[in-house]
Amino acid sequence: MSTMNYKGYAARIEYSDEDGCFIGHIAGIKDVIGFHAESVKDLRAAFEEAVDDYLATCEKVGRTPQKPYSGKLMLRVPPEVHARAAMMAEAHGMSLNQWAADILSKAS
Repeated sequence: MSTMNYKGYAARIEYSDEDGCFIGHIAGIKDVIGFHAESVKDLRAAFEEAVDDYLATCEKVGRTPQKPYSGKLMLRVPPEVHARAAMMAEAHGMSLNQWAADILSKAS
């Protein structure tokens, strides 16, 4: 799976062997926006058109478009979990933020 980016939006891209085309969905928002094409060049154009259409539709109906996730994540954890995570980060020569991002990226 790969991603494309345009105007702050990212798309998840997959290939459907059954359909013989690339299929994309805008990631990180609750609205469902999909697109497809048979070539990477056409897929890029379809993605950009989907984003532009989404933004235009939101403007037309007076609705604020959803924005993708900011990358900021607030967590509430028990103090002992916080302390253990901080110790693990320090042991790996990382900030707590770097360590947590590394661990979370490996969880997928």
